[in-house]
Amino acid sequence: MSAKNKAAVRFFSQIGQDYGLIIVLFSIVIFFQIVTGGVVFRPLNVTNIILQNSYIMVLAVGMLLCILTGNIDLSVGSVAGFVSAISGILMINNGWAPVPTVIVCLAIGAVVGVWNGFWIAYVKIPPFIVTLAGQLIFRGLTLGILQGRLIGPYPTNFQMISTGFLPDPFGGQGVHVLTLLVGVLGMGFYTFVEVSKYKKQKSYGANSGSLIVFVVVLILTNAAIGAIAFLLARYQGIPNVLVLLAVLIFSYTFMTSRTTVGRRIYAFGGNALAARLSGVKTQRVFFGVYVNMSVLAAMAGLVFAARLNAAMPRTGTGFELDAIASCYIGGASAKGGIGTIPGAIVGALIMGIMNNGMSIMGLGVDWQQAIKGLVLILAVAIDIISRRNK
Repeated sequence: MSAKNKAAVRFFSQIGQDYGLIIVLFSIVIFFQIVTGGVVFRPLNVTNIILQNSYIMVLAVGMLLCILTGNIDLSVGSVAGFVSAISGILMINNGWAPVPTVIVCLAIGAVVGVWNGFWIAYVKIPPFIVTLAGQLIFRGLTLGILQGRLIGPYPTNFQMISTGFLPDPFGGQGVHVLTLLVGVLGMGFYTFVEVSKYKKQKSYGANSGSLIVFVVVLILTNAAIGAIAFLLARYQGIPNVLVLLAVLIFSYTFMTSRTTVGRRIYAFGGNALAARLSGVKTQRVFFGVYVNMSVLAAMAGLVFAARLNAAMPRTGTGFELDAIASCYIGGASAKGGIGTIPGAIVGALIMGIMNNGMSIMGLGVDWQQAIKGLVLILAVAIDIISRRNK
């Protein structure tokens, strides 16, 4: 192979490694936009994609931390259903206000996390076994609490968590002005962060990639942010749950990339023995990750209940599979130590857009499940093969 061809191979390989996930997301969006006759980009449908997948994104944030340790949590769907049932009993049957109910439900999620974390971190039972047991325990408790019945509806102000939108103080007619302004600020913030990161890599002499590729990706990503803001503005604006997701994504991205806690989680997943010998208290890390996961599972249960406007016995079924798949599709490694919060969110969006597009096309649930399973195994296979060739 000539030097020119080798350079071209390295160039496209670098693009694939750095921007492969974004390319896949854009490709899937464009594909479904074409085959659905333009339905995917309608303002109402864009809003629905966010609302319908918000609880999966919440779970994916927590699941990524579990996967970074080289493990998973199979109990999150049952915990979400259990907390949803408790919220229904407190608010609907006993007349509790939403705020104290939410506080109590999140506290219950933390207690569940302490239960899981104790057996995993200190008794040293494998997480797969502990969380599988938790899946059975909390599913059984949910069925027992609800006695097979649906409870609803929730108070209107609680429903607003998942069905409400930020008001527009500018009183735009036909377009939500606040959403447009947030979109502009989002583009500016993203540009500032990426340019700063690129300059920092250059100053340290690190391989920051082609400037042309960087500029093209920056332009396309900003265009995507602007397009999403415009489409949301043409409907009812920014959903309340999107604000919650933005706070979670920003705070957990900062925690995993900029804090000692985040570095310890990555170190644990990369090599637990080496991390322990380096002074990392691995038991505390393990314990904290599973407490955090259960709290976020409780939050996801509340978000789902608010959207569904009911607590149901089967709430949470299969949630853990979608959360795990989102992380793996988003670039997390099955062996731990590799993965990012934005990657997990993009993975959840890929899953959500696939579900949405296939539903619009009229594909049955059977085909949807089969296709999602195929995408999951391909994502893991690509991860394993790419690391084997490094």
